[in-house]
Amino acid sequence: VGDMALMMASSGLTAEQILDPDKDVNFPASVVHFFRGELGQPWGGFPAALQQKVLKGEEPLTVRPGAVLPPADLAAERVEAERKVRRQISDRELASYLMYPEVFVDYAKHRRAHADVANLPTPVFFYGPEPDVEFAIDLERGKTMVVSFRAVSEPDDDGHRTVFFELNGQPRTVRVTDASLAAAGRAHRKADDGDPGQVGAPMPGLIIGVAVQAGQRVERGERLFTIEAMKMETAVYAEAAATVEEVAVEAGHRVEAHDLVIVLDPDT
Repeated sequence: VGDMALMMASSGLTAEQILDPDKDVNFPASVVHFFRGELGQPWGGFPAALQQKVLKGEEPLTVRPGAVLPPADLAAERVEAERKVRRQISDRELASYLMYPEVFVDYAKHRRAHADVANLPTPVFFYGPEPDVEFAIDLERGKTMVVSFRAVSEPDDDGHRTVFFELNGQPRTVRVTDASLAAAGRAHRKADDGDPGQVGAPMPGLIIGVAVQAGQRVERGERLFTIEAMKMETAVYAEAAATVEEVAVEAGHRVEAHDLVIVLDPDT
């Protein structure tokens, strides 16, 4: 329900448009799973017309989801999880992987790249440090680092900034990538809302999959690409039969709302 609300708010959709059978809507994957019955059956059932629209003709579950869930081989799952995160995991981490495999692998990748950030003060983790305001990081009992952020440079041509800070009173610098900026000369084009052949990102996020390539024929309802935002995956589908002219953004790139992703040549 939360993902549905976020999708509607970020895309500017009304309840009437959601319920309109002639209006194509790219529902988040979590909403599709919900209406498929993967979380169970609500008392009184789903609204039939809305469920049919969300599932796009796919048959929903009519039984308890656990009744058709295949048994898990815990030993094999542990081996697979440890292969993906490249280290041994605890039983608690295995449980996390079984329930949220992609989220756990992303967490492990983040921790591998940035170490354990759990020791950062919560405001610093979410909002970054304030200039000239010291904060402490407790690494272990009796071992504390005092950090003070001083300044940050303008971005260079590759989208990097130099961060100036003090660590226990000693000046330090580090060069980081500014993920909020497109590198000079590589800014994404914006989709023209008046051109039905230009398909833009419905919201800011990460393009995690592109299902088509230039020159490919697509039919109405065929998946074009998938975007992830706030742990919510949303698939974007072709609204009409067309030929793919250009893939403007490949998987793995971050985009803003309305950034051009796919250019189609619709059938006339």
